[in-house]
Amino acid sequence: MKIDPYFNDFLQNIRLTDNQKDDLKRGHRTLRDRLDADEDLSKIIVSTFLQGSYRRSTAIRPVADKRADVDVIVVTDLNKDNVTPQEIINLFLPFVEKHYKGKYRIQGRSIGIELSYVDLDIVITSAPSEVDEDALQSRSVLTDLSLEDFSNRYDWRLTKSWSDNDLINGYALNENVRKAAEWQLQPLWIPDRDAQCWVETHPLEQIRWTREKNCNTNGHYINVVKALKWFRLQKITDIKHPKGYPVEHMIGDCCPDNIQSVAEGVCTTLENIVSNYSPFRSLQVTPTLPDRGVASHNVWKRIFSEDFCAFYDHVVTYAKIAREAIDASSLKEQAKKWQELFGNKFPDAPDDESKKSLSSNPGGFSERSEPTIIGGGRFA
Repeated sequence: MKIDPYFNDFLQNIRLTDNQKDDLKRGHRTLRDRLDADEDLSKIIVSTFLQGSYRRSTAIRPVADKRADVDVIVVTDLNKDNVTPQEIINLFLPFVEKHYKGKYRIQGRSIGIELSYVDLDIVITSAPSEVDEDALQSRSVLTDLSLEDFSNRYDWRLTKSWSDNDLINGYALNENVRKAAEWQLQPLWIPDRDAQCWVETHPLEQIRWTREKNCNTNGHYINVVKALKWFRLQKITDIKHPKGYPVEHMIGDCCPDNIQSVAEGVCTTLENIVSNYSPFRSLQVTPTLPDRGVASHNVWKRIFSEDFCAFYDHVVTYAKIAREAIDASSLKEQAKKWQELFGNKFPDAPDDESKKSLSSNPGGFSERSEPTIIGGGRFA
């Protein structure tokens, strides 16, 4: 018996719940509807769309008093050469004062909104090119479906003819739509209030890259990211950074293609982090990780060298434990080792797997005659 079904239950326990997904949808849809209806802002807004871990399907369930979060890109028609970062943010202050008074804060590159049920980030951009403006108003960009809502790598395409109506109604996309060449969009520019300049970002390329990586890993990559994000949250508690997307980006760089399971992906990714960044650890310097679609942007630029070194040392320790889990001779021992990485969200295995089912397990996990079906691993 393989460990895969146990990973399925573990991943089910750390994924966003249906209620949390509903809260995210309610939060971002309300925000986007209010922006569209605003008498002043609607005149300068070209498009609003989702980015971040929710859209990429790499989000994990928040713990303690934390809330699920979603990022909303707001594309404007304002030329970055004619407006400063502070000026463009100031244009949105009456809006957040009206709808989110006492619940928002101005951050370095966004406006954060803290509601009782969800956190929102408004990320404002300057005007795109005329060609990209048309693309940014298409359904392929505006959709609020996430990657794990699609059963095939071709079900979401950055093309003009793509629409989510058929997918929402349970129909397959037209073959011509699925095979159409995708737009090659340019990065967007967002205001960095602290640095008082505009910086490039390419959220749509991050989404597209994640889709391709998930396909190239037999549908396991998204779940490898979830598992290792949970590991980071549970086991590396002595440092604040890196977290979030910088960690996800490093996982993407180190996760091999053609992996056959989440377990294999977790183990080999940790081992590759150890081997790939050993020279940087020796020199005690933070590595440079170019962003997807914006090679000039270093995703790890803000990570101090001491935090990188501490993070790396933790990975060294747990990469060895992951390898011990892979090599363990019994299912019981494998599960125990994986629990050292993931905590009690990872289920126990029975003492005698040939005779005992897991129905008597205090954790209440399902019997392992068939694997649990979860999202994130359905790309063809």
